[in-house]
Amino acid sequence: MSKRAVLELKVRNHPGTMSHVCGLFARRAYNMEGILCMPMSDSKFSKIWLLVDEDKRLDQVILQTNKLIDVQEITQHAAPHEVFEKLECFFNS
Repeated sequence: MSKRAVLELKVRNHPGTMSHVCGLFARRAYNMEGILCMPMSDSKFSKIWLLVDEDKRLDQVILQTNKLIDVQEITQHAAPHEVFEKLECFFNS
């Protein structure tokens, strides 16, 4: 089993943002194991959490994702991350 990471993105909340993020990963054949997106209290922004495999390409994908105009900030967390752990408990109960 490969090591995983969680990417937390703060993005502009408007149509097409999720498509741009997912499209970047798809064009690089980089699989996302989980995706969660929720609006922030300031409705101009949303948070996207991506559960991904942590391999040698991840740093480059992060750099390219950070260049997307709608992406304001990216934080990388080690997996397991509480947001996906809680969802896993919910879906497996």
